[in-house]
Amino acid sequence: MLLFPLLLKATLLRLASGSYHPFYNGFYYNHIMNDNDDGQDKVDYFSGARLVVETSRDPIYSYNGANVTLPCHYRYEPDQGPKRKIRIKWSKLRDDYTKEQDVMVAIGKTYMAFGDFKGRAHMRQASRHEASLVISDVRLKDDGKYRCEVIDGLEDESDVVDLRLKGIVFPYQPPRGQYRLNFHEAEHVCQEQGAILANFNQLFQAWSEGLDWCNAGWLADGTVQYPIRLPRKPCGGVHLAPGIRSYGPRHRHLHRFDAFCFSSALKGAVCPSPLGHRTWPGWGEVFYLDRLFLGLDRCNAGWLADGSVRYPIVTPRANCGPAEPGVRSFGFPSKGRFGVFCYRER
Repeated sequence: MLLFPLLLKATLLRLASGSYHPFYNGFYYNHIMNDNDDGQDKVDYFSGARLVVETSRDPIYSYNGANVTLPCHYRYEPDQGPKRKIRIKWSKLRDDYTKEQDVMVAIGKTYMAFGDFKGRAHMRQASRHEASLVISDVRLKDDGKYRCEVIDGLEDESDVVDLRLKGIVFPYQPPRGQYRLNFHEAEHVCQEQGAILANFNQLFQAWSEGLDWCNAGWLADGTVQYPIRLPRKPCGGVHLAPGIRSYGPRHRHLHRFDAFCFSSALKGAVCPSPLGHRTWPGWGEVFYLDRLFLGLDRCNAGWLADGSVRYPIVTPRANCGPAEPGVRSFGFPSKGRFGVFCYRER
């Protein structure tokens, strides 16, 4: 029973004596017995230049279907002369802080991409100490933070760059009504609209551009939030400041809310159909994204691709709904004759 206290005391005395050298400043210290066999440790120092990894301080912006380069450079202080054979690893950080997603690893000119990045990711090494990542055919779910990690022997340094897709956030609720979607169903309905669940940065950007929505909706990290520009009693009270209101993380199976979907910017325009009133299903390619009504001012309601009937108001006026601009909704009528809003590629 006395053995453990004695061992603990000996260990503490060893630490206090200063003979134990911890990991320090990026270098390891190695303990080996000396040649005199006198019980004294000889310390070998792995010394060398300091490795520095740098990416862009500012976000890198792109859009769906484009090609993008995430810059990453490294250097040694002091400089090490000829290029060394190092290992480079790119990974994507997750919004919910779970395990990082492997994107690509490279040693010299040999590299391997993983998962959804196979065939779309490669290394750009145009200069001596460059380790930039090139992603082709950018997809909606590529949006996020990426870690560039450079490994040289015992040294391992990294930096993070933020890839943001230009696009729009739009609130969505299904024909069944308000607050009917658990997290997984919210993911599905966004996919049906050619979109994905928005993340917080995307919702915040939409709020800063004027999005005001009183219904709470799922975000990609499993939290439930909603953006308020004009504080009012039904939306948290008149005394709370404008901003993003949050319910925090919710149970992904049991709790039900609406969804905030994100779709990247599209090269096209929404236009009302000139063919008069139609019953559902509508005519042509009927569009679904409320926010792409930007700048369109129509008091006549029209069908959208999800079976809803809506109309956009920029200048509020008599007989066109409330006194604020926005997209008015007739819900999901099972019958009736309305106009049609179509989407045309440019």
